Order: sequence, then structure tokens, then C-alpha cells
Amino acid sequence: MPHTISGLLTAYREGLLTPAQVFASFLAVGPATPEDPAWIHRAPAAFIQAQLDALDGQSPEALPLFGIPFGVKDNIDVAGLPTTAACPAFAYTPEKSATTVERLMKAGAIVVGKTNLDQFATGLVGARSPYGIPTSTFSDDHVSGGSSSGSAVVVARGEVPFALGTDTAGSGRVPAGFNNLVGVKPTPGLVPTGGVVPACKSLDCVSIFALTASDAARVLSVMEGPQPGEAVFNEVTLQAPRLPAKLRVGVPRVPEFFGDAEYAGAFDRAQAQWAELRDVDGQPWPVEFVPIDMGPFLAVAKLLYDGPWVAERYAAISGFIESNADDINPVVRGIIKGANQHDAVSAFKGQYRLRELAQATLPIWQAIDVLMVPTAPTMPTLASVQADPVGRNSQLGTYTNFVNLLGLAALALPSGSTATGLPFGITLIAPGGSDAALLDLGAQWQQALARIATTPLGHGLNTPTDAELSWPCGVQAKAAPTLMVSVVGAHLSGMPLHWQLTERHARLVSSTHTSPRYQLFALPGTVPPKPGLVRVAADAPPEAGHAIAVEVYALPQSSIGSFLAMIPPPLGLGSVELEDGSWVKGFICEPCGLQGADDISQYGGWRAYMGRNAT
Repeated sequence: MPHTISGLLTAYREGLLTPAQVFASFLAVGPATPEDPAWIHRAPAAFIQAQLDALDGQSPEALPLFGIPFGVKDNIDVAGLPTTAACPAFAYTPEKSATTVERLMKAGAIVVGKTNLDQFATGLVGARSPYGIPTSTFSDDHVSGGSSSGSAVVVARGEVPFALGTDTAGSGRVPAGFNNLVGVKPTPGLVPTGGVVPACKSLDCVSIFALTASDAARVLSVMEGPQPGEAVFNEVTLQAPRLPAKLRVGVPRVPEFFGDAEYAGAFDRAQAQWAELRDVDGQPWPVEFVPIDMGPFLAVAKLLYDGPWVAERYAAISGFIESNADDINPVVRGIIKGANQHDAVSAFKGQYRLRELAQATLPIWQAIDVLMVPTAPTMPTLASVQADPVGRNSQLGTYTNFVNLLGLAALALPSGSTATGLPFGITLIAPGGSDAALLDLGAQWQQALARIATTPLGHGLNTPTDAELSWPCGVQAKAAPTLMVSVVGAHLSGMPLHWQLTERHARLVSSTHTSPRYQLFALPGTVPPKPGLVRVAADAPPEAGHAIAVEVYALPQSSIGSFLAMIPPPLGLGSVELEDGSWVKGFICEPCGLQGADDISQYGGWRAYMGRNAT
């Protein structure tokens, strides 16, 4: 059975599986038990069956997540299932689901249970829950990462294709790194947090664990967008859907690994991997590494727990902690009680200091397109965490704690393993609103890695197919507005004018064909050589037309003017019908330009025509 969203949807479409077959095991399983601490509650059979019944008459064509099982971190409300935040005395059963859960269920996804977490989402270790400790799927001796421990574990084991976590200080990234997963930490404010038990309400994000960046993009496209009436603490300015082709990658000038030589070596190998990676045309990625002084970022990171933001954690559960202090994990209680040392004055001082440091980071973003850091600097054993719970936890936040305070977007990606077989991951960080561009880059990273090595997903799951790793057709995570543009000749990937698209951050959406109503001509005297696409007359016989190969790109609307200015006559942008009957803007040719042109329609496309003499 496929483990990815893409694989399951393909199996549904091709009639190889039905939702009833996929969910038979979930219907048969009993309640969660202490022997499997990844789950706090497994959804009852009747609860799952009701969701399955709601799919009757629907299809993968109508619902983007049709019949996809998922887990939900147990600080996110699901109507009819208890929410505990890993504290039994705090438990309640909500009548309404969190906004994100509602959106996913309306898209056809099916909740199969609530997953374990560090209590009240306070921790990066996954070892602060009365429901047990889910260790890494790769080692019973090492922590799974927190606070979204259970969500990461159930995805890595292949039980569900995706699961929801939350991320305030790194909880959607560290567990991904420790379980060989993709972890999406959206820009704060991009995804609604209504129905989430707050940790720090002004910083919290609902995160996504998945096996591939393309699966994560599919989920984010359903979840994202404001919910009227819900408070928004960060205004999101959407960025271009793709980063520049020539990528400036910032890396820590002096990375900190706290003596972990294996993780230090793994990060060196991750940087070296860029030199081995090839794009779809077999060309090396043009990557420039830029050493970065991490000082301003690390100073921001210290504010999260040493500054007044810890008071936000107290504000979230103030009444409960005062009346039920003994019901709270001692480490969690000690952290939250730290709010007592902060007052209104320190809150303002913290804000002032944050703004000073944020200004200090701005020149860095002028020098780089994306920042690459280790998802975590080390992977501690459970024994070491139990011996020093606060110190080891603090180490894990080195490269995560600053991200939400600065309103940034982040994507955790698998990046191989250490010499002893422990998973290692990198995190790509970019300015707020760059979520679509990061996911696009993440999909390219996973595809490129798969070309040079066998890369099983999660913990020893199947090696993904090209289709599972490629960007999901028709899915567009929110970004700056784009226009779909089809190209037919010199702008195709690998062709001389392709740079005009890449420098405008255009993203390839699909390689397809026109409807069989077109002719293609080789235009005489053009430099570089160009074709002309012409639609045949409506009354022309069917054999007069051909299906011509094209590529469709999402071009940022802000770049359309400069792109149009570079198109010489007799070419222009018009409307082109694709093979599925849809219409997009695309290159067409004025009839006057066809004088002396050769009809090359029989080749089926410009690439085939240009390669006709290749041996």
C-alpha cells in the first residue's frame, strides 16, 4: 500500500485501492495503549466510519485529500475526540474542530487519532508526557524530538501519510529531523490557529509532517489562508513561488554541534551534496554558499525562554496551573512558572530588543536567498535528556527558536544519516511568505537526491517514485499572484531563453500538450531559433491539427510586464488550449510571420525538432 498522499490518490484514481480497503486496519484497531506511546487516542471505528460515509459520491478529482488518513497532535481540537495537551486533568471534548482540521476534513482527509506531545507543547524532546515517551523510530535510545513527538513517529512508521503538529520553538522541525521526515513550519499567520491550545499564542503555528515536500505542499494548500473572526498576530506578505535558479545559500560561519562530531560531519556532507545534485536537464545547480554570522539570530533565540515570551505560556493556562499545579510535569511547570520573573516593563523591553535584533538580521537577507542550518545540532539520548532536561532541550532549539519571533518560514528536510545510522536533517529558512518557494525548493532537493542515491522515506519505507516526489499538478501553495503561461520553443527548460523565466521566479507546473488543434512552424531568421504556434481554423479537418508539446509555468504577475517586453514580433502572448480542454496564456504567432516558415508539426514539439539530427 502506498505511504504517500500522492501514491494513495493515484491508487484510488486507477481503481487499485478503495478507501474501505485502506481504512480496514484503522477500523479494526483498538484504543491507544501505553505500549504504543505515539498515540494518546485512536479514533473509534464509528468515528472513522462516519467520515468514510461522507466520501460516498465523491472522488479524488473533487476532493484533493480524498480518503487520506491523518493524525492530529493532541493540542489541536477534533470535534468528538478528547483534547488533553498531554495532561489528563486538563482534558475536554470539543464540539468544534480546529479550523485547520475542518478544512482538511472538507477536502476528504480522515482523522484516525490524536498523537502524543510534550505536555502543553512545552519542549523539544518528546519526553514530557504522562502518556509515555515515543522515541525516535531509528533508535529506542534516542529521543523523537518534541513537542510534536507522536505526530512525527506515526508518519515515519508509515501509519499515516501526514500528521499535524504545532511549532512555536521548533516542534514541527526537530521531530522531522529525528525521524527522516519533511516538516513544514509555515510563516506565522499563514495558517489559522483557531482551536489550538496555545503555547505562545502570538507565535504558534500549525505544522505539517509528511514524507515528501510535494505531499506537504498539497496539505498546506488546503490549510492556509485567514479565517474571518480569528486573531492574526502576523501579517503575511506573500513572496514569489520560486527562489532564483542561481541560489545564494547562507550557512553558519561557525556552526555549533555541542561536541557531536557525527552531526557536524553530516552537515558538511549536506553542503557537499549540493555540488552533486543535478536539475531535470542534468545540469549542476549553481549554488553559492555564503558564510553567515549567526549572532543576531542566536540572540533572538535566547529571548524565547530567557525573555518575557515565557509569560505567554503562563497566560495560556494560568487558571489551570494555579489550581492544578501538581498535575503538570515538573519540568514543564518550572518553565511556565518562570513567567513570575517578568512584568509589563520586561515585556516592553523584550519587544524593543527583538526589534533591534530583527533590524540587525535584515542585511543578511540582502546577501542570501535562503539560510540552511542543521535542523538540530545533536540528537541526544533519552538518558541524557533525563539527566539534564532543560540543558539538552535548550541545545535543540539553537537553530529553531528564533524563526517564529522573526516571522520567518522554515522547511525541515531529510539529508541522509550519520555513520551510526541516525537520521540527520537540514532546515531551509527564508523570509516570511516564502512558504511556496521553500516547498518548491524542497521538492527539487528530494528529487535531486533521489537521482544520486536510494532514499527510503521515513523509517525504512518504500523508495519514492519520481511521481511521488514531483510537485503535485494543480496544487499551488499560496504565493504572490501568478499567471499560468505555456511556452513552446526557446523558453522550454534547457533552451536558450529559459533564463527569462527562471530569473522571474517562474515555477514549472506541468509538461503537457496543446489540444490537437495546432500547427508548429520553424520561423526563419530568428536568433536564437524560435517556433511559431498557430491554431488551425475551426472548420479545418481534424487531420490538419496536431498536439504540440508545451511547458506550463506559474509566472508571478509582477513580472509579466518585463516578460512581455522581451517577446519580439511576430510572437506574442495569447490564449492556448491544452489537451485537457483548459486554456492558459501562451506563446502564439501572428500569421504574417509564417512566410517562408517550415511546418514542423509532425515532430510534435520544438524539442523533438531541434534534436532531430541527434545521434
